[in-house]
Amino acid sequence: MARPIGIDLFAGAGGLSLGFEQAGFDVAAAVEIDPVHAAIHKFNFPHCRVIPKSVKDLTGAQIRKLAGIGKKKVDVVFGGAPCQGFSLIGQRILDDPRNSLVKDFVRIVHELDADYFVFENVKGLTLGKHRKFLEELIAEFTRNGYQVRNEWRVLNAYNYGVPQDRQRLFLMGAKKGRKVPEYPDAITGKPGKVNGLPSAPTCHDALSDLPDAEGFKRLLDSDEVETKKWGKPSAYARLMRCVDNSGWVFGYRREWNPELLTASLRTDHTEVSRRRFSETKPGSVEPISRFFKLPIKGVSNTLRAGTDSARGAFTSPRPIHYKHDRCVTVREMARLHGFPDWFRFHETKWHGARQIGNAVPPPLGRAVAGAVLKAMGAVPTKPEKVLELSNQVLLRMTMSDASAYWGITTPIGRRNRKSGAKKRTQQEIEATRVKRT
Repeated sequence: MARPIGIDLFAGAGGLSLGFEQAGFDVAAAVEIDPVHAAIHKFNFPHCRVIPKSVKDLTGAQIRKLAGIGKKKVDVVFGGAPCQGFSLIGQRILDDPRNSLVKDFVRIVHELDADYFVFENVKGLTLGKHRKFLEELIAEFTRNGYQVRNEWRVLNAYNYGVPQDRQRLFLMGAKKGRKVPEYPDAITGKPGKVNGLPSAPTCHDALSDLPDAEGFKRLLDSDEVETKKWGKPSAYARLMRCVDNSGWVFGYRREWNPELLTASLRTDHTEVSRRRFSETKPGSVEPISRFFKLPIKGVSNTLRAGTDSARGAFTSPRPIHYKHDRCVTVREMARLHGFPDWFRFHETKWHGARQIGNAVPPPLGRAVAGAVLKAMGAVPTKPEKVLELSNQVLLRMTMSDASAYWGITTPIGRRNRKSGAKKRTQQEIEATRVKRT
């Protein structure tokens, strides 16, 4: 039985792609303008066609052609279009040029003739003057032949098995005549405030089995090391490590080395910083750095992405580990976000943290995707195919390297990178070019 088809717009590294795949969809194409993020998506989803362009430069017909799906039914289009502008009184907010990508999202849903859509964004869109934006967006979908669940909901990741307090708006709709998805019920509650639900995983559940990155000299210069120093995993950590088939849910299994600790490039903190970290109580903020220290029996605060190159390339603060006097590694961020251990990120802390902070936690995405599947009346199936992850060169590209690999002009400002990525040779880039499609 064929799996339903999804298209990911504004895909980033692939948090929503993974959530929809784990729910039972085949993600046929992912559109992502950042060439570094596009390379990471390509590495983790070798069966998905990555399109390294802006949605404003694409039509539904072009996406179909590039994805190789021809006239097949597109079941769902999903993504988190950025929206930044608010027009003057008397003008439609959606007509503000800074919100053009949101209109392109609606346009592509219509051009692909998708049965369903999921629009994801920040909680702030539901507040104050931003609500008018949502009302206009719903009206735009309605004009294009879609019914929208008007009583929009903000979902928190800790209600869906993620050890993080992270709220995101999800707007869901269906082509007129089809059943509109209902929001997924919470399956876990915040530790200490579960209200009859099982407790969400804690920071201890997420991180306690991971080897301490500072025990490996190699991780001063590399983001990976093979080791047998793994602790006893919690039920949540077993899922992240894919100890058994339940960790793959309804997604494709990947060929990977479960003894390889990845995304763990170390941070060289000063002794002064370490002392301040040690003196900070779990669950509170260190007063100088303003870093949050993880609570051992609670969940993480919202992990953020920081800014891009055009705005100064500031890395958003990574939380302080509840046990070790240091910030968490990118892998530890990934655990707090619901990314399984086979999933790789860019080797630098800056890009890796950005890729996680910008992503929808996969378990939250999976819950929303499951609601779409239920509205479709479809039953998820486990695929038999096992995928081989792509060339690791994709994990180590500079912005210029990635742009050259995709054959595009660098669309994002350059930065003076000091976080450890190595310059790839032209031969290495060319060696992987043949695998692009």
